Amino acid sequence: MPGPAQGEQKRKIIPTVSEVLEDGTIVELVYRPDNRNTSLAMFNAGRWTLQSHVDVSERHRLVPFSPNNNLIKNEVVLLPSEPRIYGSEQQLVSEIAEFIHRYADLSPSFEKVACYYVLLTWLYDAFNDLPYLRLRGDFGTGKTRMLLTIGSLCYKPFFASGASTVSPIFHTLDAFRGTLIFDEADVRFSDERSEIVKILNNGNVRGMPVLRTMMNQQREFNPQAFHVFGPKIVATRGLYEDRGLESRFITEETGARLLRDDVPINLPETFKEEARELRNKLLLYRFHRRHDVKLDPTLADPKLEPRLNCIFQ
Repeated sequence: MPGPAQGEQKRKIIPTVSEVLEDGTIVELVYRPDNRNTSLAMFNAGRWTLQSHVDVSERHRLVPFSPNNNLIKNEVVLLPSEPRIYGSEQQLVSEIAEFIHRYADLSPSFEKVACYYVLLTWLYDAFNDLPYLRLRGDFGTGKTRMLLTIGSLCYKPFFASGASTVSPIFHTLDAFRGTLIFDEADVRFSDERSEIVKILNNGNVRGMPVLRTMMNQQREFNPQAFHVFGPKIVATRGLYEDRGLESRFITEETGARLLRDDVPINLPETFKEEARELRNKLLLYRFHRRHDVKLDPTLADPKLEPRLNCIFQ
């Protein structure tokens, strides 16, 4: 009869960022920057714990991504460090609103939309259709600050720009399945632009991966499906030619008024810690609310086009 060590060797090790298990257990990757350590936060039966691994069955073991992963250690993807108590949902929304208002200058209506969009990102995998947020305006109108401020609170935000090559964007979205925060999203070159448009066109509906040409070691044609579904916040200077893509955005036009005097020109050293504390509270919010999400067909409004009704249900 095999001993425990032999039995454990049979388990397939699966590096994991997030997982919702069949029994309702929620598993999320957390990262402590002070000691450069990753672990898995597990929520089950109303309680959470931090684990070095989670055994799903006798054959599968979930383990956290390495803290040496370049995306994690260089803060390209931001993670919580542990769940934190947040009080009521309204208290959490108020804290999000205060943070966004303190560091970015948005119109009152879009600031409210941004607060609830942050909440949506932490529950997005319970939905089938999603809108995107967009900041549109000329250079020097605060788009990048707005992206950084809202994006730092979102679920597993991945920061990229028009200067990035497309391949790592596909791979990161597929691996982390978080929120894409994309600056200068109206990229310059037509081939790169077409790839970004594919991500944006397919990424608001579940079950629409992007296929990309890949070759295996035997040089056989072996297309790979990249999952790009998820929330996205982008900044552009202009409009997209694709009217269908344009309909996916809730847009804030920047530069229409003078920026507020109380918004700091440079972000303080406390910004990252404040954002992390809110992500910690939002992680517990996800644990508490992920299984409560239900689509409500009564919210459909015949005055709205079908795509908007899909989103607002």
